[in-house]
Amino acid sequence: MAIQASADELQAFMSGEFPQATITVESVDESEAWVRQPVDESHLRPGGTVSGPTMMATADTAAYVVVLSHIGIVPLAVTSNLNINFLRKPESGKALLAKGTLLHLGRRSVLTEVNIYSEGHLEKPVAHAVVTYAIPSSHKTT
Repeated sequence: MAIQASADELQAFMSGEFPQATITVESVDESEAWVRQPVDESHLRPGGTVSGPTMMATADTAAYVVVLSHIGIVPLAVTSNLNINFLRKPESGKALLAKGTLLHLGRRSVLTEVNIYSEGHLEKPVAHAVVTYAIPSSHKTT
């Protein structure tokens, strides 16, 4: 399936609609999208590990980016389900990199898979998520 929105277009959209977000769009292609979440003290929980909400937001953003890259920029596409498994402690002081992959593109929903890694350690994910997005009924997928 052809890409409907480039990484630059998606980053511009995300920066305009979510100026508070620190996650950036790294790349998109026909099969996947990569996003990057820098990690600082505000993303840590007691014990010095990256918080669950930070990893969930990263997974959700990676899914949103892969969905929009395939259907075009449809701001009202929304998360309808996010299931995440935390697999191991992220590396201290490393950004999170998340790879979103399109599993199924339907008329009303999109199923994605997201693997989150510590930057520099792409061999073992620190979390795995399956995220479903609802597509507004006014939007037609091609």
